[in-house]
This record gives sequence, C-alpha cells and structure tokens, in this order.
Amino acid sequence: MTKSASDVATSQSPTFIDLFCGCGGFTLGMERAGFRCLAAIDFNPEAMAVFHANFSEVTHALEKDLTRFAPEKLAALLGRQQVDVIVGGPPCQGFSTVRQVDAANHGSRVRRDKRRYHYRHFLAYVGFFRPRVFVMENVLGIQSAAKGKFFTRVQAEARAFGYRVHSQVEEAWTLGVPQKRRRQLIVGVRIDVPGYFPTQLAPSARAWWNQDEPGDCPTLGDAIGDLPRLRAGGGDEETEYDFSLRGNVLAKRGERAKHYLTNVLEIARASHLTAHRARPHNEQDLRDFARLREGEHSAEAIARGETMEFTYNRDIFKDRYKRQHREELCSTIVAHLSKDGLMFIHPTQNRSLTPREAARVQSFPDWFQFPVSRTHQFRIIGNAVPPLVGEAVGQEVREFLRNAAKKHPQPAFKLGPLPGNEIEALNWLLPFLDKDKRALHRVSSDAFKRAWYAIAFLYAGLHPDGALDHGTTISNIVDDYPLASRREPRLLAPYYERSGWPVVLAPIAREAWRRYEAGELKDAQLYCSEAQMAGMCFRSPWMAAGQIAGRAEFAA
Repeated sequence: MTKSASDVATSQSPTFIDLFCGCGGFTLGMERAGFRCLAAIDFNPEAMAVFHANFSEVTHALEKDLTRFAPEKLAALLGRQQVDVIVGGPPCQGFSTVRQVDAANHGSRVRRDKRRYHYRHFLAYVGFFRPRVFVMENVLGIQSAAKGKFFTRVQAEARAFGYRVHSQVEEAWTLGVPQKRRRQLIVGVRIDVPGYFPTQLAPSARAWWNQDEPGDCPTLGDAIGDLPRLRAGGGDEETEYDFSLRGNVLAKRGERAKHYLTNVLEIARASHLTAHRARPHNEQDLRDFARLREGEHSAEAIARGETMEFTYNRDIFKDRYKRQHREELCSTIVAHLSKDGLMFIHPTQNRSLTPREAARVQSFPDWFQFPVSRTHQFRIIGNAVPPLVGEAVGQEVREFLRNAAKKHPQPAFKLGPLPGNEIEALNWLLPFLDKDKRALHRVSSDAFKRAWYAIAFLYAGLHPDGALDHGTTISNIVDDYPLASRREPRLLAPYYERSGWPVVLAPIAREAWRRYEAGELKDAQLYCSEAQMAGMCFRSPWMAAGQIAGRAEFAA
C-alpha cells in the first residue's frame, strides 16, 4: 500500500533530494515533515525496488551509482538547479566500529576503503545545487576512523563550499524510536542563511511524548507485542493480523503501545501483515537460545553457570547471543541482520526477529512494503534511517528555514549592544585575544558579551557548537580579508580545520561555554543569531533588504 494523495507534499512545499537513499526511511520522514522529494538516488537494485514500491509519486527515483552519476545529469532530468535541502547517508561500512576487529579502520593497518570517500560525491551535489541546508547521516565511527581524518574532512570541505557546518549526535530513542541507536549527523547551513541550526532534535509531533516523563520511550514490547507468534523458520510473506492478540496486548500495554502502533506504525492503513517471516536456525542455536533469560547476553548466561554449545571463540564471541527484553529498548538494528540474528533473539519466542519486527523497531509503518527476499529485507531495513528520525530532522529544518526567511524577526531575547560595523566589532574583540583562562574568568559579563557578539558579527560561518570539537588538524589556508589582515592576522589563521574556528578565538569560545553551563549566558546569548544577522546585513545590502545574498566574505 503506497501513500495516498493527501500524504504527498504539494508543489508549494519545500523540496529535497535524498542521496544514497536506500529504501527511503529519510524520504518518508522528510515527506511527513512537509517536504516534497524531487529525487532519490541509490545504486542498490533491491533498495530501489523497495523505494519504488512505496514512493510512486517520486518521479526521479533513480538506480544510479553516485560515483558516476554527476549532479549536472540530475539537474538536466529535473529541469532545475534549485533545491531547498539535501539529505542522505553515504555508505557507513568504511567507518563502522565493527570493522575494528580486523584493524580496517584504526591504527597502522588502516585499509583504503573507497566507501569512505563517498561523502565527496554527496558534497559534489551540495556544491552544485547549493541547498539552503544539508544533513548527512553516518555511524559514530566516522569520528574516530583514521584518527578522525574523514570526520574533519567532511566538515572542512563542506565549509569550503560556503556552508556553516557543525556535527551533532542523534539518539534515536529520544525521538521515539524503540532502539539504542546513536548516529552522527553533520549539518550544513548555507552561509547566507542566518541563524544557528538547533543542535538537539526535538521529537516529531507523531512520536510518543509523555509530558510527565520526558524520558519515556516506546519499548520493544510496545513495537512488536501484537504480532502473531512464530517458530523459527515459520511465517508467510503475507498473512492476516491476529486482532484478538492485538486487543489483548493493547489492553495490557496501555496508551504508549497504542500510540506507537496507531500513529507511527499506522496499523489501520495496512490491510495485511507482510514480511513477518522468521529465519530458520539450527538445533544447536535453538538450544542455546532457550538457555538465555530475557534481556541476557550469552556471556551473562555463562557467568551464572549455563553451559552454551556454540563453537565460536569464547574469548572473543562469548556475548555472541542476546535475547532482547520486552520492557527495554531493542539493540540497534543493523544490516548484519542479513547474516544472522543471533544478537536479536525474540524476548519470549525461540527465534530471532523477523524483517517486519525489525522494520517496526526502525519505525517503518506496517503499510511500507519490502518486496524483496528476506535476506535483502534485513539488510535494507538495517541500513535505513528510521523514518521518525527523518521526520524529526525535517521538522527542525522546516522550522529553521521558516525563521530564517523572516525579513525582520523579532528576537525572543534582547541581546544588548551589538557592533555597528566591523571596526567596532574588532575593537570589542581584540583586547581579549591574549587573555589566559584566569583573565577571561575575571572579565565582566557585559564586556565578555560584547566580545562574544563581535565574533558572531564577524564570523557568519562559525557555529558555537563547533567550538566543542575542534579536532587536532590546523590550517593556514585562508581567503584574504584586508581589514582583519591589517588589524590582526591571527583572526584568520591559523584555524582548526574541523570546526573552522581560528585558534586565537578558541579560549574565548571555551569561556563562553563555561559561562553558558554556569547559567551566566542564556541560549539566545550563546547562539547570538541577532549579532550574526547584524554582521551579515552590514556586509551585504541585499541581505539587509531581506533578499538572498552571496557567500559572506568573512568565513573562516
């Protein structure tokens, strides 16, 4: 069952392109947030078969290799070169911490993996289409792979395209997804778009949110408890729901499970249950499964005296098996499910999870079809961005762009005096450059705020959160800026490649964060968008008139 016409965004909706789209988890989330998909591209035929089955309204859903399919070719197909947002998740296997076991990602045996460079093809599309915002999703391992080289390069190269870039970690359970999933987001805002993108995503309106208990998230039992029982190897690709079982489960589990099944999984829109087929397991595995208590690893079972039969190396793989727990978050759904399901044993049944159960944990609705083999279903579902995460991203991006489009936004909080021009900003900032940590602590609140606002005024391309992770690589390559060069060359270089922050400003940024965490700076003062916008308007009369400006001159 595909989406109805009422689900599809209108021609007036903001637009996006989904690169390395997989089966469409990010696309579904963005569409639910009110965006219209202009194109979605992935080289994998099975993933695109699933995408086509669920997004018939996306005219340009293309099975293409993005290492060979240039953005100019897509622009020719679209008949346009304008798009509001680009999202996507370049292949993450080259950064996965799972690959540390063979030293593929770390240390002296780092292997050259072409997939690590796919981010450049993503950025090539960003550079060509110049979206107002881009969001790249990847595994946390990108932070440490090759000693952080690629994590730094993604941000530095995006900044060179004229984007204000920062990274943030997505914790899926805080967005209503019932699994222990953490992923890296790298967000870029085009330099002429004012404001700082929020670095903490809020759950979408669709997600379960208990106002009395904000940490309350759907559990594995909420997500899959109503599905029919299966033995290992049992089940059909299409079958009927057990409505009697569903009624009993909902009565027992309450409003949270009902909300997840109704609002997120949209069970009322699925006429039949699909992809609920369990993989077979050998008798030895089944006996080991039976020895595990709910929520227990095989290592924990061994520690309490169980004798496991598995033949894997006990020193390395003693936690090879895991029975999930109904009242907890599921382990992170991964593509390795296509190989085996030993880490995803059903809480109460002697088998591993089915593709439909994995899809539900990923927040895919029950009407979402997976018309490929079971092995491919597992891999595609494991590689997907959870739709609830995509919707939370889309919701934040749309609100951010809506605020940025206001010609004369009324600040919720008055910052205080702002620089009137670049000379005044430099005069406010320069006395702070050589102060040590203790001296910065002693500076009065008003004087420190003036220096901090001067930074926002002068550096439209920096994000305050970037100052939390500069990395270690330092560069001296800059575009010339005559005024700063005359007054103080250190305001341009050296600077940290990852964050873009000039080294000389790093102590001031640390002091700003110290004051913020101590409650001395409020949100609007740390993320001083009003000062940033004042500087952008001063440098660009077009920006001051409320029109789109070109690349700001003073971006590190």
